Amino acid sequence: MELFGSILGFFWEFAKTWWWLFLPFLLWKPALYFWFQWRQDIFGSEQRSIMLELKVPSEVLKPIKAMESVFSGFWQMHDPARPREIWFEGHYQVNFSIEIVSSEGQVHFYMRIPQEAQRLVESAIYSQYPETEISVVEDYTKFFPRDIPNKDWEMWGTNFKLEKPDVYPIRTYAMFFEESTAEKEEKRIDPLSLLLEGLAKLGQGEHLWIQILLWPKLPTEDKYVERGTEIVNKLVKRPEKAKASGFAPERKAAYFLATGHMPEEAVAKEEMFPPEARLTPGERDIVAAIEQKISKPAFQASIRCIYLAKQENYFSPTKALPISFFNQMSSTTLNNFRPIKRTYTKEKTIFTWFLDARRLFLRKRRVYRYYTSRLSPFYPWQGSEETEHGKYILNIEELATIFHFPGKMTVPGVAVPRIESKKGEAPSELPTE
Repeated sequence: MELFGSILGFFWEFAKTWWWLFLPFLLWKPALYFWFQWRQDIFGSEQRSIMLELKVPSEVLKPIKAMESVFSGFWQMHDPARPREIWFEGHYQVNFSIEIVSSEGQVHFYMRIPQEAQRLVESAIYSQYPETEISVVEDYTKFFPRDIPNKDWEMWGTNFKLEKPDVYPIRTYAMFFEESTAEKEEKRIDPLSLLLEGLAKLGQGEHLWIQILLWPKLPTEDKYVERGTEIVNKLVKRPEKAKASGFAPERKAAYFLATGHMPEEAVAKEEMFPPEARLTPGERDIVAAIEQKISKPAFQASIRCIYLAKQENYFSPTKALPISFFNQMSSTTLNNFRPIKRTYTKEKTIFTWFLDARRLFLRKRRVYRYYTSRLSPFYPWQGSEETEHGKYILNIEELATIFHFPGKMTVPGVAVPRIESKKGEAPSELPTE
C-alpha cells in the first residue's frame, strides 16, 4: 500500500510541476479550428455576391444536353487556393447557387454568384441559349422577415442527401427517354414539368424555394474517380494484381498431389474467365452508370428547400412537391435523394419527451438561417454520417437534369416568365453622331 501511495505521490508532484508541457497537445486542435474559422470569416466578409435572374426564352428547342455545356462553363469558377493562402489568409473555394423559386405561383430561375464571375456565367449561358435574358436583381430572401417562423409566418424545410455513396448516379434525363436533337419539343419528357406545374399552383401568401449550392471540384480534390473505380472493381469482382505464390519447391509437389494442378495453373485457369463476363445485365448497367458519372466534370453539391407561407395560407401537403420532384430521379439499383433527418422540420419528427416543440422551432430557425445566408450545411454537433451526406458529388449531367430551361411545349404553364420576342440589334445605318 505504501508503494502504491508513493507512486501516486510521484505522479501528482510531476503533474503539478510539469502540467504546462501537455497544454499544446490538448489545445492544438481547438486552436487550429478557431484559427481557420477566424481567417475564413475575414476572407468571407470580403467576398461580394450578386443575384441574377434568368428569364427563359419562349421556345427552347435545344435538348437538355445543351445545359451540360452551360455547367461545364460554370465549372471554370474553380479557383483552388495555395497552401499559404489557406493557412494564413483563409482562402477557400467560393461557392455559387442555382435556385428555383415560386412566389405565389410565379416561378423564377435565379443564380447567386461571386460578382467577379458575372461575365463567365453570362458567356456560358449565352453560348447555348442566346435568347435568355439575364439581369441583376435584389435577393428575394431580403423581402421576408429574418425570424421565420413567427406568429405571422409558418415554414417547413429540409436538406437532401444521397442514400448510397455519391459515385452511384441518380436517374438523369437520358434515362427518362432517348433524347435526340431531331426530336420535336412536344415529344420530349421534361423532368422539371412536375415541379413547375406544382409551383405554378401556389396561392396567395405561399412561397417555395429550392436551392442548390455548388463547389467546382477536381477528381484529385474529392477522389470521386478513385472511389468510383474502387466500387466498380468490387462489383465486377476484379482481382488484385497477382502476387507471388510463395510456394517452396517441396510445397509445390504437395500442392499438386492434393489438388491435381500447380499453383500457377490455378491462377491461369481463373484468368481464363474475366470477371466482366460473369456479370448479370443489371450489374452491367450499374457498372456502366458509375463509369459514366465519374467520366464527366463534377461539382460538390448541397440541396435544400423551404416552403413558407402566412399562417392563414399555410398548406402542409405542399411539402410533398419538392420531395416528389427529387423522387423522380430515384432508382432502386442506382441512387436516390432522401431528406436528412437532422434538418427535417416535419411535425412529430423529434421524440425526446423533453421540449420537443421548442427543439422543432429552433430547427426551423436554423434551416431558414442557413438557406438565406447560403451557408454550407455543416453542423459540428452532428454525427459524421449526416455531415458526410450533407455534401456530395453531382456531375454536369445530373445537374442539367435538375436545373435547365424548360420548353413551352413541355411546360405549357403561364407561370414561368418567358421572353416572347428576341431583342434585335440596332440597324447598322443609324447615325453614330
